[in-house]
Amino acid sequence: MANERKTEKIVRDYLAKLGYYKKGFVVYEQQCDNPKIDKLLKNASKKGDGKGYPEFIIQSDKYSDLIIVIECKADIKKHESQTRDKYSEYSVDGVLLYASFLSKEYDVISIAVSGETTAELKISQFLNLKKDDKYFSFVKNKILNFDDYYNAYINDENKFKQDYENLLSYTKELNDNLHTKKIKESQRSLLISGILIALQDVAFKNSYTKHAQARDLARSILLAIKIQLKNSNIPPDKINKLESSYSFIESNTTLTTNKQFFENLIFDIDLKVNSFIKTHKYFDTLGQFYIEFLRYANNDKGLGIVLTPPHITELFCDLAEINNDSIILDNCCGTSGFLISGMKKMIVLANGQKKIIDKIKRKQIVGVEFQDEIYTLAVSNMIIHNDGKSNIMLGDCFENETIKQIKDKFKPNIGLLNPPYKIKKDDIEEFAFIWNNLEMLQKKGKCIAIVPMSCALSQSGEMLIWKQKILEHHTLEAVMSMPDELFHNSKVGVVTSAMVFTSHIPHPKGKKTWFGYWKDDGFIKVKNKGRIDAKGKWNEIKQKWVNSYLNKEVIAGHSVMEEVNAESEWCAEAYMETDYSKLSQDDFERVIKNYIAFNFLNER
Repeated sequence: MANERKTEKIVRDYLAKLGYYKKGFVVYEQQCDNPKIDKLLKNASKKGDGKGYPEFIIQSDKYSDLIIVIECKADIKKHESQTRDKYSEYSVDGVLLYASFLSKEYDVISIAVSGETTAELKISQFLNLKKDDKYFSFVKNKILNFDDYYNAYINDENKFKQDYENLLSYTKELNDNLHTKKIKESQRSLLISGILIALQDVAFKNSYTKHAQARDLARSILLAIKIQLKNSNIPPDKINKLESSYSFIESNTTLTTNKQFFENLIFDIDLKVNSFIKTHKYFDTLGQFYIEFLRYANNDKGLGIVLTPPHITELFCDLAEINNDSIILDNCCGTSGFLISGMKKMIVLANGQKKIIDKIKRKQIVGVEFQDEIYTLAVSNMIIHNDGKSNIMLGDCFENETIKQIKDKFKPNIGLLNPPYKIKKDDIEEFAFIWNNLEMLQKKGKCIAIVPMSCALSQSGEMLIWKQKILEHHTLEAVMSMPDELFHNSKVGVVTSAMVFTSHIPHPKGKKTWFGYWKDDGFIKVKNKGRIDAKGKWNEIKQKWVNSYLNKEVIAGHSVMEEVNAESEWCAEAYMETDYSKLSQDDFERVIKNYIAFNFLNER
């Protein structure tokens, strides 16, 4: 006869061996003294008649928002039903029931265990995220120590997706709040970055609620910022520039008179933003705030500035085949989105080797930014990610001194950029930034840029001259037509293409360039969250895109190889054959609506 106590003993022995009964953890067995958990389980009986408890509930003192629940069955035939709704009979069914109640207030790792011996033991594991009805398969069939579970949990794509969507929602909420308090759009991102830097100072973090007046708090935050800048080994000339960018904090009326508001703001940023940064390292968090804060700004500061969505910065790093020897240059770096993604990829590849990681941070990330306030955000972004030594320069990337310094000192071999988009007639051409980046790369370096589709389609004028000049000195390897609404969250709405070049190798006559039609990245627009990967399609799509690019695959309706010159249109649409069998009535209606809207907006 099956004996469930045997299964429980096996699990208990595993937990003891893995350190769960040591200080720092609480393990409840078939009961719970935690009032919050107990209340959530009051209707969780597997028979539907009141309170119910799993065999084990585990909670960490350090990460109390995550709990582990374990349900045991002796008979491996009773591990999982086909419908997963026989809660009292099957291990998987039962543990998912408990998780559905507990996930109203917690993130939950659910473990179903069946079998009376270690040899026959069957284990299934799932992850339920707070306030989400769905559950996901999680790690392999082995009980792990808490650190391994936690690392898998914070790196889970579903966890990141939920946290990122929550961050986007908070950016909108915060923007409305700061607008109400009459804090200028141009100062909002700087304020957030200043608070995040100050929160790295332990003395400030522990004492910011203890000031008598708001003005004292403003002075305290500026002092904490100054200390952190000096501790980050930033050159004195940079520190002076950064300090002046934050000086408005001490003169802003709201911040110096409303102590309760200022304290609540710091508390919320620590809770909702700082925790995101610590959990999901190397992500352009400040860039998301900058996009949101400038979207409705009634001034020219946002014009032409299109910050690249994080999933695209990571995509470009894969396309560039970045490795630990890569030296990455972004000559118009904005808030450092490309540089942060590149640094993240290299650090992951370094596999914990501290010397390599230190070298990456000190010598292999190079950026140039022209605008003062965005430069401050770029540098503060690096400081927040524990990298104050990165070589972010304030200045003009076209200056001979800057070009010489980057070429001679850093010798970059990867260029990633999203140049300022030309708005006015006398603005600098996007191709000029691409040329500038290519000129600073080592021979056979790789440059990937995302630019307006008009650059790819140009067949006359100044842009044609730039195309001719670039092909005379560098090779056009690939061009990808990007999703039409890629920059929906930015102030500038523009259809774009991504271009890939090999530096200092003239484009060979007869060479075919690879063109990709990358219009669907799986992202959709969601109210109050913007354009997001709501259906979880992106990772699969990204892998398909990267593979087809690296292998230069020709796929009907997706990609094509074509010999082109400067006079050619550099886009897949010009060379792919249309599969008319896939067109629907909705396609015709959508195009007609877009055409009517275009004519209306352009007063035709």
